[in-house]
Amino acid sequence: MTVSSLRRVQTTTQQSGLQPVTVVPVPGNGAEDVLVAEDGTVYTGTDDGSVFAVSADGDTVRRVVRTGGRPLGLEWLPDGRLLVCDAHAGLLAVDVASGTVETLVTEVDGERMVFCNNAAVHDDGTIWFTDSSRVHPIERWKADMVEDTRTGRLLRRDPDGRVEVVLDGLRFANGVALAPDRSCVYVAETTGRTVVRHRVGGGRDHLVVDLPGYPDNIATGTDGLVWVTIASPTDPVVERLITSPLRLRQLAWRLPEALQPAPKRNTRVMAFDADGRVVHDRPLDAAAYHVVTGVREHHGRVWLGSLVEPAVAWFDLID
Repeated sequence: MTVSSLRRVQTTTQQSGLQPVTVVPVPGNGAEDVLVAEDGTVYTGTDDGSVFAVSADGDTVRRVVRTGGRPLGLEWLPDGRLLVCDAHAGLLAVDVASGTVETLVTEVDGERMVFCNNAAVHDDGTIWFTDSSRVHPIERWKADMVEDTRTGRLLRRDPDGRVEVVLDGLRFANGVALAPDRSCVYVAETTGRTVVRHRVGGGRDHLVVDLPGYPDNIATGTDGLVWVTIASPTDPVVERLITSPLRLRQLAWRLPEALQPAPKRNTRVMAFDADGRVVHDRPLDAAAYHVVTGVREHHGRVWLGSLVEPAVAWFDLID
């Protein structure tokens, strides 16, 4: 399927004094992550199970595949296939030309994954990926945050297919990124507002703590920096709930949707060097695009995905 001139690129009006973003519509809601190919094509997955390829100029959109689930994180495999973290279907490998799908992982130690979320791929084919919760699926992501289940995991799939739990007890394990020298794997803890650093040779610490909001996907850019989405600023109500008795937390997410804590309108990404120093902190105009959950810096252009928007977006780094 190709969508052409009817899906024109639209640019936000800059009313806030913040840098605007250019919005590129796709024919599906919740373009959650973004992945940029060498030719500039941008890939994203939406909540109807589709993975779309968007041309670099935004003029055409092609459906690559329907996974039958909910595609989230996207990465390239060494053989040229697209790795899809599908919240329902598990870890998938997709041939972007034919749409053929191979299922790589659905279970870990005999237990089906509940919430496959994001990944990073080593040149040798090792896949580092997250299962955000062992309790709540994607449809109840708020419940996992409010209950603070601490059941998120960082997993590793070796080239021979063996899967191992690398880190357990994470507070909503989310985005994954590899250091340029492959010495570290970074994983975002959404509820914890941190980026954990797992040293491949052994040891664990943090790249950054006390982020100014809740991180979602992260990615290492062509600039070598770790880019982090801030899907929503820190919410005092959520922070209080997290420390409340479990029964109260369970009641909170069962309230009618209108009464539940919700992401605040916000468009912000940050980038950190290997020592955790802030290199870029970009609050952007959220008038036409918000709840940013995907980020890719590609040679000075930063592409964005969103859990709620029927579009991807981009801005250029201007210093």
